[in-house]
Amino acid sequence: MNHFRNLDLNLLVYLDALLREQNVTRAAEQLNITQPAMSNGLKRLRAILNDPILVRTSDGMVATERALAMQSQVQKILYAVEEVIQPTRTFTAETSDRVFRIMISDYAASTLMSPLLKALREHAPHVTIDLMTPSDVSFHDVENGKVDIAINRFDDLPQSFHQKLLWRDDFTCLVQKDHPILANYNLKNYLDAQHCWVSKTGFGVGIGMTPDAVQKLGWVDEALAKIGKQRRIRVFTRNYHVAMHLTLEGLIATLPTRAAKLYENHPEMVLREPPFAIPPIDLQMIWSPLLQHDEGHKWFRQLVAEVAEDL
Repeated sequence: MNHFRNLDLNLLVYLDALLREQNVTRAAEQLNITQPAMSNGLKRLRAILNDPILVRTSDGMVATERALAMQSQVQKILYAVEEVIQPTRTFTAETSDRVFRIMISDYAASTLMSPLLKALREHAPHVTIDLMTPSDVSFHDVENGKVDIAINRFDDLPQSFHQKLLWRDDFTCLVQKDHPILANYNLKNYLDAQHCWVSKTGFGVGIGMTPDAVQKLGWVDEALAKIGKQRRIRVFTRNYHVAMHLTLEGLIATLPTRAAKLYENHPEMVLREPPFAIPPIDLQMIWSPLLQHDEGHKWFRQLVAEVAEDL
C-alpha cells in the first residue's frame, strides 16, 4: 500500500501513451505535454516499476515484455477511472442538439446514412452527424472517445473496443447494360474484361495500389487468387460511387451487394452474381469503453443498429 501511495495516477496516463506510441516525443504530443515532462514521467515509471519500459534498438524504441504485459490492465484501470469521474449527462433525443462523430467507410455511408437520417428526422431532429473517412482518424481517436463510433470492416481491433455486427454482405457485379460480357457471362470473359477496384477499410492514410499486389487488394482479388486467377484492373478508387459510375465507361465493378443495389434501377446498369465464389464480409460498429455507459451514446448506437437491421 505504501508503494501504491507513491504512484501518481498521471503516470498511468503517461505509461498508456508511451506503450501506444513507443516513442517519447509522440507520446508527449498525444497528451499535449512537453517532451522533457514525458521523459521525466518515463524516468519515474522506470524507478517505480524497476523496469526500463522502453528500450532503444536499431528499429527504434521497443516496449519490454513486462510493459507489454501491463498494457491492457493499465487501459482498463484508466477506463474505469474515467467512467467513475465522468459527469452523468441526461439525454432526451427529441430536444438534444448533440453532435455524433462517425468514422465510416464509403460503402457503409452510401448504404446506411440515408435511412439513418430519416430515423433522426423522426426521433431526434436537432442531432447533427459529423462523418469522417477512415483516413481522417486513428484507433487512438476512437479509444479516447473523440470519435463516437466507427463503422467499417475490421480485421484486427484492440481488445478494449466494444463492437457490434451490423450486417453480413455478399458481392454483386455492376455491369453496363450494353457490355459484351452479358452475351456470354462466365468466368473467362469476366477475367478478360476490364475492372474497377474499390475498397477502403481500417484506419489511416491509404497507400498506392498496383495490379500485382494481390495480397493487398482485398476481398475480390483474394478470392480469385485462391483459384489461381487474376482480373484486369484498370482503375483503383476508394469511392464506391466513382466505381459505380465507371461501369458506364465499360468497366465492371464487383461490389458488396448492398452498395451495388443502390443502382439496381439505373436504366444503363445491370446486376449479376459474380462467376466465382467470394466470401461474405462483415460490417461492424465499434466504440470506446469510455462511451459504453453514456446515455446519449447508448441511444445513438441502438438507433444505428436498428436502422442497419431493417436494411
